[in-house]
Amino acid sequence: MPLIHPFPETPAPGQVIQVAPGVLWAQLALPFRLNHINIYFIEDNDGWVIVDTGISDRETRAAWHALLDGPMAGKRITGLIVTHHHPDHIGNAGWLCELLDIEMMTSTTSFLSCMMFAHSPAVMEATPYSRFYARHGMKPEIAALVSTQGHRYLRMLSMPPLTYTRLSHGMVLPIGGRNFQVLTGDGHSSEQVMLYLPEEKLFLAADQVIEKISPNVSVMATEPHGNPLGGFLTSLRSLAAELPDDVLVLAGHRLPFYGLHQRCAELIAHHEERCAEIAQACANGPMSANDLVPVLFPRPLDPHELSFAFSEVLAHLNYMVAEGALTWISEGEDHLKVQHT
Repeated sequence: MPLIHPFPETPAPGQVIQVAPGVLWAQLALPFRLNHINIYFIEDNDGWVIVDTGISDRETRAAWHALLDGPMAGKRITGLIVTHHHPDHIGNAGWLCELLDIEMMTSTTSFLSCMMFAHSPAVMEATPYSRFYARHGMKPEIAALVSTQGHRYLRMLSMPPLTYTRLSHGMVLPIGGRNFQVLTGDGHSSEQVMLYLPEEKLFLAADQVIEKISPNVSVMATEPHGNPLGGFLTSLRSLAAELPDDVLVLAGHRLPFYGLHQRCAELIAHHEERCAEIAQACANGPMSANDLVPVLFPRPLDPHELSFAFSEVLAHLNYMVAEGALTWISEGEDHLKVQHT
């Protein structure tokens, strides 16, 4: 099925759009090239459950007050679901839970990752990160810039609640008399939570499947040998095999759409094409991750964008090494490059 957009207009600031019975869609602004996040309200027995929170800053909290005092005025909020640990999704979780006296539901991985970044924001600027970038070919002065300015996004969160309710793959989550199936997927974020309602063909996909843009899939210094792209492709294939094509996909960004199978196929093809570009670039000799950033991202990048681009290139390299297409070699003082196997 080609992609169909049943709601071509986005919600105005402080407003909501009903996208399904008992499901409301709103948007919060982000200060990046991707300038918004989608949040949702799911009707509960005696109120509404929030899905995701936006980043923690004054403007986003003002936008929350506009929603809570506007279209959600007089409506009790009964809980918060956080799909994953990235600040645009979990950034205001602690603030909202305290403000509304509600509990947070998320995966264990998301909870622990958020706690790490909230308690130790300087971890992103620590020596392992500078060494991580330099080891893969980035100049020290650029590595230092990316480790500070480039990681600013990961600090856009408040302290999360100290307790949570765990959401795990395969469990059933009752909300308002409906039983949502909890799915989790890796790649963009480990153990990212998605919600599927088979009877109504409704799929809250978080950032796993988005129309028009590919979710960032990154290798970070905390797990330098990880293979998130392998996990992402596995998740996409599972979603296409297990969910029908005509579910309404409500993603974390951009528009709701029909055509899940087509979009999963497009995302898989996108990453296969990137692997082919890398293979071609390595045909003339070994390349570092830093060498390959302009191959996949030819436009100028600011430190924030460079941190994402570099980590996404490395995700493709680790995947290709795991698949046997490339191998790591060491050059000089612990500098790593890849070459054809």
